Amino acid sequence: MLFRSGVAAAVDSKRLGLIDHWVHPIREVHHHHRHELAVLPDQHARWDRLVELNVMHQVKNVVSDLFVQDAWARGQKLSVHGWVYSIADGLVRDLGVTVDHPDR
Repeated sequence: MLFRSGVAAAVDSKRLGLIDHWVHPIREVHHHHRHELAVLPDQHARWDRLVELNVMHQVKNVVSDLFVQDAWARGQKLSVHGWVYSIADGLVRDLGVTVDHPDR
């Protein structure tokens, strides 16, 4: 529960100091999807969905990276997968956001 409390502080508008640089992308994802998150039935569901949305966003960041783009330009096989590991049940879930080509 401490982790979830820390996440709550991270996504609200409070300044946290040096960690602000690290949590800024999560705040952006939270802000961009705030309406989708608001309709979820409870805080647990909102945090789980925020994690999924953040992973999807990070997949986009990774595939836009210069090194990944260069690898694809050289014809190198490379795939980026969006997966979430749940501490609650120990399962890894594929979010279906695999990118294996620059046009996808």
